[in-house]
Amino acid sequence: MTDLARILALSRELEAAGSDYVLASVIAVEGSSYRKPGALMLLTADGRRVGTISGGCLEADVASRAMWLTANGPTIQRYSTAEDDGDRPYGSGCGGVVHLLLERRATAATFIAALDHTFAARIPIAVATILEGHHLGMRAFASSAPRPGSTSQDAFPHADALHALAAHALAAHQSHETTTALGSEHVRVRTDYRPARSALAIFGAGDDAQPLMRLACELGWFVSVADGRSHLATRSRFPLADKVHVLPIKGLTNSDLLRGESATANEPFNDLQIGDAAVVMTHSFDQDSAILASLLSLNTPPAYIGVLGPQRRTRELLAEAARILRLPAVATEAERWLARVHAPTGLDLGADSPETIALSVLAEIQKFRTAATALPLKLVRAATEAVTR
Repeated sequence: MTDLARILALSRELEAAGSDYVLASVIAVEGSSYRKPGALMLLTADGRRVGTISGGCLEADVASRAMWLTANGPTIQRYSTAEDDGDRPYGSGCGGVVHLLLERRATAATFIAALDHTFAARIPIAVATILEGHHLGMRAFASSAPRPGSTSQDAFPHADALHALAAHALAAHQSHETTTALGSEHVRVRTDYRPARSALAIFGAGDDAQPLMRLACELGWFVSVADGRSHLATRSRFPLADKVHVLPIKGLTNSDLLRGESATANEPFNDLQIGDAAVVMTHSFDQDSAILASLLSLNTPPAYIGVLGPQRRTRELLAEAARILRLPAVATEAERWLARVHAPTGLDLGADSPETIALSVLAEIQKFRTAATALPLKLVRAATEAVTR
């Protein structure tokens, strides 16, 4: 479970009890820092905390003073992890400076509720937050869901201007900080773009799918599992998965699934969104080929489609998928698709067990989603430093 998932779970408990809390948000970083702007930590009056805003250097001190620091409303605090910065550095950490917005439930509740809604719905959200002045902590949101509005909207006359900043960040898929005019006041506004929750559809419910499910859930991804074998695709075998589907074997073999005649068969495909990932690993030729045919014929196929096993088998699966779809140039389509799918799925990590194979697969999906290099950070940092010299 990720920081955000833990924060949302605790916030629901606190809201149900009517208990106050403090939300700490990283709004700016100078130098090196373990967490970046947008990181959150939730603190309760009885001493509990979830989430992280540093690598462990700051959390205890922030927690010890958060309640009295916010007694009169939201506040921004500066914390340094550099040993030579002032007379009270907070550990030797990364040697950077972290700026935090600390606020109580009064301004944080609407923000957390908006995050909760978009997390569950798997949609992106942009949040514009005022960082100074009389309206410190006020926010507006933009998402594809109905507009949540802004905190204390009735008492805040500039909500529309703030919402426009959030809408711009949502359209640009980018976070930024700017100075903007709100009435007669010019204030700093931090706009955070938060992408939709990542998702992984696992087609296959064998034993090797279980560590893949567990690790993906640990990363906070939305995970679905689907297989035609009802004795394997069960909630007891995949308790952490968000959804578990049983695909009808008959539908897979006679292509009902492709014609949309079976709602049960189509459900795991209908759940997929742009940017999602799918891994095909039933180890059944009939199932894998029909599943690939369904994935590749979607109007918006998953961004990442991985196939477990040797490339030779994948080429045969894709040829069968083309035949299922009654495409005239079977061999041509198979080769075209082969260039699109990740087969064999995963990075070369020397994986030789279900657990290490799962790590290899998820590492490639993460690399694909972020357009990262997957090179050792030592080499990446060295190359960056050489360019900036």
